Amino acid sequence: MQLNKLYNASLPRLVLFDLDGTLLDSVPDLALAIDRMLAALDLPLAGASQVRNWVGNGAQMLVKRALTHCISSSEDETESDRFEQAFALFLHHYGRCCAEQSRLYPGVEELLSFLKGNGVSMGLVTNKPISFTESLLGEFDLQRFFSIVLGGDSLTEKKPHPLPLIYAMEQLGVSPQQTLMVGDSRSDIKAAQAAGCRVAAVSYGYNHGEPVSAYQPDLIVDNLVELIR
Repeated sequence: MQLNKLYNASLPRLVLFDLDGTLLDSVPDLALAIDRMLAALDLPLAGASQVRNWVGNGAQMLVKRALTHCISSSEDETESDRFEQAFALFLHHYGRCCAEQSRLYPGVEELLSFLKGNGVSMGLVTNKPISFTESLLGEFDLQRFFSIVLGGDSLTEKKPHPLPLIYAMEQLGVSPQQTLMVGDSRSDIKAAQAAGCRVAAVSYGYNHGEPVSAYQPDLIVDNLVELIR
């Protein structure tokens, strides 16, 4: 079992998970909402392969990256009224399609069930807005696994800042030494390293086209069940 290698033949007391690109392949629905937003603005569509490289820093950054890519504008322009209009359109469209094509990755339910059955506390720490996060947890019946759920707008900072991880650990009374972060991107890895906890990265997620190995997580797995087998 991979977890045994990190915790001296035992399990961590707390495992914190990222959502998009770790537990859930959400790009199909994010891309659908982005393309509907762009169409409403009479801009070229982006497509899922492009959107995949933009995900990971929250909804506002996703929209900014889409606008910058499609209109070749400066950052100042994307912060203008056009950004506000685009962001409102994105929220509207994503709210209507956030669970149409998204799917859990293989191994997710097996890992979560194993951890719950072994008394390991779990939390969800994502940069996705909390309203969408809670909707998706309900759609996929995942809320029953998590003792704490934090979205990108739940606190004053989001990943890669360590605050969400530190807050979750404090709320659940678990030390960094007893905590594992599981994510798919440099934001997850940097947040965990700054918070003082170990981090396992999945190889299949959204990391802006970079290999997660470049950020030196403690473990890299191709399927989450590798953590418990």
